This record gives sequence, C-alpha cells and structure tokens, in this order.
Amino acid sequence: MNAADKQISDILAKYGEPFAGNIWRVQGNAVIYHKALERIAAQAKITYDMPTILRSERDEAVILVTGHMGERSEWSIGEALIDVNYRVSGRQAAYVYAMAEKRAKDRVILKLIELHGLVYSEEEADDFKEARPVAGKTLAVGKPKAETVVLESDAGAELKAKIDAAKTINAVTDLMLDAGTQKNLGELPPGVRDEVRDYAKARLVALGWPQKKAA
Repeated sequence: MNAADKQISDILAKYGEPFAGNIWRVQGNAVIYHKALERIAAQAKITYDMPTILRSERDEAVILVTGHMGERSEWSIGEALIDVNYRVSGRQAAYVYAMAEKRAKDRVILKLIELHGLVYSEEEADDFKEARPVAGKTLAVGKPKAETVVLESDAGAELKAKIDAAKTINAVTDLMLDAGTQKNLGELPPGVRDEVRDYAKARLVALGWPQKKAA
C-alpha cells in the first residue's frame, strides 16, 4: 500500500470504514462509494445548512451546500447538466437537483474528513459510475432466474472463502482491491455484494484492524 492509500485507509478507519470494498480506481484516481460517504457523515455527525440554488433550469441545477462537523465548516458546489456531466439513457428519469445535491454534499464530506484531493466520490462524474463494475454483466442471456441466483450465490460464497483464507490485514486488503475480485463483485446483485464487503470488514476486524469511532 502506497503512502496515499495508507493516508486514505487511516482516515476511513477513524469512521469505522475499511479501505477494501469502499475504494476502487478509475485511471489512477481513488473513488469512493456515495453510500460509504453517507455512513461516514452519520458517524461524524455532519450537519448541513439549507442548500442555496445557484442555477435552476429544466436540464441543469447548480447547488451550494455548507456542512459542519464540530467547529469546522466547509462549503462546495454541486453541478448537474444533462448530456454534459450528467447522462441519462432510455427511460431513465433525470433528477438534476438530486444529483447536484449529492455531488455537493459528497465534496463537503470529503473536505471535512480531509480526504478532498485524495479521493473522488462516485457521483463526481458519470465516467466513474461507468467504470464501476455492473452487476450481472457476465451472466449468460436466457438463463432461468433460479439458476442465475445459484450462480451469484456461488460467486459470493467463493469470495467469502478467499476472504477466510487471507491471514493478514494486508492480504484481505490486497484481495478486495484485486481487479479480479472487483470484477466478481460487480457480477453480484447489490445485496450479495454488500454482504461480501461486510464479510471482508468483519474479517479485517477479526485480524486486528483498528475499528475506531469518530469523536
């Protein structure tokens, strides 16, 4: 683990979140899941002022968000413009205000916990979401639903077995960051994927990972 990853890992550990399972990379950039940032915000007791809408159009929203953590305060702006930095496809509904708010809040969280510049939120750019493993990509078309569930369950069980076989904290972290593991996780349904990540976190704790809570 390089110095930057070690710094990221140490900060995440302060809020009870492991590096493995929460971080992946896109073109060398460390990216964190939005849900992980929401959990950290709750752990750190971050509060927000009423957002200020700076731009309001049918296809665009720009929102200013200010957050507070103890005596510290940070602000940031979230932007969402359809077909520029926010893409929708097919019948997918476009929620420009919700996306702009998510981006602004995620940036505020990263600033308050001192990860800004080291990690990007997955909501920062659609490119990050597209690079994230997508569930079900490699399952054969036309397979019966029951068989699909078995395949996904077997994959989850196999990953858990590999986690059990990892004898050190570094071994678990390396396993979860491995490109093959990330691909396998992406092929699982969200519920099973989260279960495997929680399993990895429990294994880290069992191996002595310092799970600390924010003051």
